[in-house]
Amino acid sequence: MTAFAGAEKTDHGISTAVEIRGVNSRYLDMAVRMPASYSGLEDFIKQAVSKKAFRGRIEIRVTIKEPGAETRDFAVNKPLAEAYYNALNELRRHLDINEPAGLSHIVNISGIIETVENEKNLEAVRSLLASTLKEALETFDDMRKAEGRAMAEDLFRRLEFVEQCIDHIDNLRQGLLEYYHKRLQKRIRELTGDAAEIDHSRIAQEAAVLADKSDISEELTRAKSHVQQFRHIMEGEEPGGKPLNFLLQEFSREFNTMGVKAANADISHTVVSAKTELEKLREQVQNIE
Repeated sequence: MTAFAGAEKTDHGISTAVEIRGVNSRYLDMAVRMPASYSGLEDFIKQAVSKKAFRGRIEIRVTIKEPGAETRDFAVNKPLAEAYYNALNELRRHLDINEPAGLSHIVNISGIIETVENEKNLEAVRSLLASTLKEALETFDDMRKAEGRAMAEDLFRRLEFVEQCIDHIDNLRQGLLEYYHKRLQKRIRELTGDAAEIDHSRIAQEAAVLADKSDISEELTRAKSHVQQFRHIMEGEEPGGKPLNFLLQEFSREFNTMGVKAANADISHTVVSAKTELEKLREQVQNIE
C-alpha cells in the first residue's frame, strides 16, 4: 500500500531526519539512502522497517548532521613522501637535471596527504535515529492502516458479489435434472420429428446420468468455505496478502470446474461474472500485506 511519512529530531547538536515512502509491490523491497559515513546503521534501519512492513517497495531517506562532522583533518604519509622524494632525486641525478626536487613535485601525489574524518559518535546518533525512525514509522503505519480500511471495504463488497453468484449457481443447479430432461426431449424431436415415440423412462435415465456427471455440489461447498476463510483472514491480525492471493487461486479453480461440469448457459454466465469479480479482487490483494 502507498504511504509517506517523515520525522525529524535534534538532541545535543545532533540532528536526524527520516523520510519513508512506500508503493505497491508483491514483495518487500527496501532501499536506504543515507550518508556513507553512517552506512553501518543501514541494517539497523532495515530491521526496524521490516517489523512494520511485509510487502511493498519502501524507500527510506536518512539525513544526519553532527557537530564538527563537516570538518576534516589531514595526515601525511611520511614514508611514502620520503620514498617518492628520494626516487625523484635519483631520477634527477640519472638524467643530469640541475633542477632540485621540491614540495611542488610531490604534494599532489595520491596517498601522500590523506583525509582523516573526525570520529563519529555512532552510539548517540543511533539512539536519536532510533527515536526519529520510530516516530516516522508510526505515522507511516497509520497512513497504511487508513488506506487498508478503505481497501477492506472494497474487498468485502466484491466478496459479497461473489457470494451472491455462488448462491445463484446453487439455486440453478437444483433444476439441472429437469433442464437435461427437457433438453433431451427437444433434441429427439429435432432429429426425428414425430416419427419416433419418445421413451420417457429412458429419457429420465439419461437425464439423471447427465445431471450426475455435472454435479457441482462439492465445488459449491468448497467455494462457500473459501468465502468464510476470506472473511476470517481479512478480520485477523496477521498479514493476509499472500494467503488471500492463494485463496483466490482456489476460488478460480472451483468456478472453472463449475462452468465446465454444469454445461448450462445460465450457470456459465454467472461463472463468468464471478470470475470477473475475482480478478478485480486479485488485483487489489496484490497491494495488501
